[in-house]
Amino acid sequence: MLRRRVVVTGIGALTPIGNTRDAYWNALVAGTSGAAPITYFDASKFKTQFACEVKGFDPLAHFDRKEMRKMDRFTQYAMVAADEAVQDAGLNLDTVDKSKIGVIWGSGIGGLETFQNEVLNFADGDGTPRFNPFFIPKMIADIAPGMISIKYGFRGPNFATVSACASSANAIIDALNYIRLGYADVMVTGGSEAGVAKASIGGFNALHALSTRNDDPATASRPFDKNRDGFVMGEGAGALILESLEHAQSRGATIYAELAGGGLSADAHHITAPHPEGVGATSVMENCLADAGVTASDIDAINMHGTSTPLGDIAETKALKEVFGEHLYSININSTKSMTGHLLGAAGAVEAIASIMSVKHGIVPPTINHSTADENIDPKINFTFNTAQKRAVSMAMSNTFGFGGHNACVLFAKMD
Repeated sequence: MLRRRVVVTGIGALTPIGNTRDAYWNALVAGTSGAAPITYFDASKFKTQFACEVKGFDPLAHFDRKEMRKMDRFTQYAMVAADEAVQDAGLNLDTVDKSKIGVIWGSGIGGLETFQNEVLNFADGDGTPRFNPFFIPKMIADIAPGMISIKYGFRGPNFATVSACASSANAIIDALNYIRLGYADVMVTGGSEAGVAKASIGGFNALHALSTRNDDPATASRPFDKNRDGFVMGEGAGALILESLEHAQSRGATIYAELAGGGLSADAHHITAPHPEGVGATSVMENCLADAGVTASDIDAINMHGTSTPLGDIAETKALKEVFGEHLYSININSTKSMTGHLLGAAGAVEAIASIMSVKHGIVPPTINHSTADENIDPKINFTFNTAQKRAVSMAMSNTFGFGGHNACVLFAKMD
């Protein structure tokens, strides 16, 4: 079957370092850290007391009060990012065939804060079940794509993907394939997460997954640094408008990049730890290259999963060496999580945006906060430490891996 080519025509971002696409990109290039003490609740008794929160976000600037109360923050974030992407793509909603426009959205957890607060309120009460009537629709992960489709009247394929930290990359790959195979002409895709909550900070602390560098939050996310001690929780949303190339050209759309391919794999190893030899990571990158019909030597930049955990960074680096061989030393590697923190289910989307913008602008954002080399990581690899680097980027890859061994990889190419 002849597969249709798929391109990116719209981008929306709401992140800890910028609340729009351009603000986010400019902060990435500048090497801005989004980490700071938690403001959403009193974190003084938690092992980790900081996170990468979205800053200056006022839901009442986007929703009326009644509407706002029906949505968890992860859905609010999704709606705002999707709206920016739809506007950016210049879709004429009066003339497009809405039955051929779908929404596939990723979230690793969904309305965690809503669930947490409803349970806490019940536990603090007299045992009488008094629950918010919107408790269930606020909590479920699939409500975000549902709400987006309702707002715009998009009647194409509509569902949520849940694969922990790979969720939104999975959503992007599913959207790619629905367009390739002709089930849709346009897809709104991406992901959102609002994981800065008591339950998530406490839960990840219990797993010993979070950094506890409370004395200096801004430098806590330090991928590939010898003194890394865990990831930093982030939140926000990233949205893409994907279109078949023919559809985009027929309406004269501006094209950011081509979504050339996507790969999926499983570690089949452990519920939280990566395979120590990076077996699943190796497979997913090889699968992505094969799907795009390119070779390892075609890749110029890779935004790694790079969470700043002791095991994860080493396992992923081993996989890179297995896949790319000597060509690895010609690639600019980075981890934008050093700036945004880890957006969990939204990570794949916001990091895909960084890769797209690298292709468009010929700049690779830095991996910040590096000060001490890890003797277990090859020093010849260019991790783009601390300062952005300009270079021509014809093809950029983005990796996301999730608890449970879920791996997803997407590849963006400069248009001819």
